[in-house]
Amino acid sequence: MSSSALPPAGSISQALASGRPDALGPTRTAAFEKRLAKRYRSERNFRLLGLSAVMFSVAVLIFLLGNMLINGIGGFQRAEVTVTVDFPASGVSGDAVSLTAPSAMQTLEMQGLPEVVSFFAEEQLGAEAATKLSADAWRDVAAALAEDPSLINRTATFELPASSGLAAGLEGEGPPEDQALAARLAEAGKLSKNWDWGFLARSDATSPQAVGIWGALKGSMLTMLVTLALAFPIGILSALYLEEYAPKNRWTDVIEVSINNLAAVPSIIFGLLGLAIFLTLFPNLRSAPMIGGMTLALMTMPVIVISSRNAIKAVPPSIRDGALAIGASPVQVVFHHVLPLALPGMLTGTIIGMARALGETAPLLLIGMRAFVATPPEGFTSPATVLPMQIFLWSDEIDRGFVERTSAAIIVLLVFLLAMNGLAIYLRNKFEKRW
Repeated sequence: MSSSALPPAGSISQALASGRPDALGPTRTAAFEKRLAKRYRSERNFRLLGLSAVMFSVAVLIFLLGNMLINGIGGFQRAEVTVTVDFPASGVSGDAVSLTAPSAMQTLEMQGLPEVVSFFAEEQLGAEAATKLSADAWRDVAAALAEDPSLINRTATFELPASSGLAAGLEGEGPPEDQALAARLAEAGKLSKNWDWGFLARSDATSPQAVGIWGALKGSMLTMLVTLALAFPIGILSALYLEEYAPKNRWTDVIEVSINNLAAVPSIIFGLLGLAIFLTLFPNLRSAPMIGGMTLALMTMPVIVISSRNAIKAVPPSIRDGALAIGASPVQVVFHHVLPLALPGMLTGTIIGMARALGETAPLLLIGMRAFVATPPEGFTSPATVLPMQIFLWSDEIDRGFVERTSAAIIVLLVFLLAMNGLAIYLRNKFEKRW
């Protein structure tokens, strides 16, 4: 309130001395009311502006997730042709032992199972439709026999993957002859799009009808395990040393500045570092989760160190003083009191760093994790790829089937990220303590 809105000081003292406060006169003048209304209006506009920003962010997020879900639902499905196989009349034989053996696939192929499947498909669908089966459709039959060997003694009906051309024809795309054939088979109940659980169990392939996400998903899991096993303990121990034990001198300042700079370095630089160091030391581990995990650990470690130091600084000094006062050693103070209280903040930094590492592709490009890997990795040293790299490779394909598979893979990546972050948040809340 400005001085013009108040009566003179002398009149205030005289009014108080006379016992008549009403003689002061009005203090809320028209100018004051105008300024007050302007201030309220500004606050209201600022609140509306903040709410609009939040609503816009939520709308963009909903649009993004909705678009991914709409496109991704088709990625979890595939076009399948219904074919019935009479095994007793086919000449294919086997028992429970041979059909479940590791070499069962090769044995069935030598007995002519691919030709048997083609014969029954041609007999039931016609010669043209039989050629539109996926080249590896017989492998689904072999997998079904391995799961239930008793099928070899009776007639069984299978939903076998169609070729990419026939799948596109079912969507109303591709050559007119494929569209006409797809329409005829769909009308006869022999062709339909079914939920493809195998998408979560197969690895990469050359056809969108045969691709799966398990190989890349397992590669991501193994890579993240290596990253976490290296970055988390080293980052926390580094933060504890710098905050609790390191002397404050020039070298410590250089280390702190270097860590802060490393947190802002582009990720591809860490890929060059992994290429120059790790692949030089371990040339036989190119595209292995071990090399990918070590490379991503270098990128994640500065983020963990910085967040862990901030969490340690947030612990009140009275905790340290009280522990020392009752006879605890400096090491006991750090590991029994400071570290448990700072652990939730450390886990927050770890969540941020691991989420960034999970979505990275640039460092992994340089260490060879963009290779075509048709089988899931068997361990940390096997050739592998990761989910972001698989998405990148599929997005470069021109086949519409790969577009849908790309959206489905993005959904799997988001679910994996949410699950990983959810576990970390649960652990953070579990160890959180108040003082």
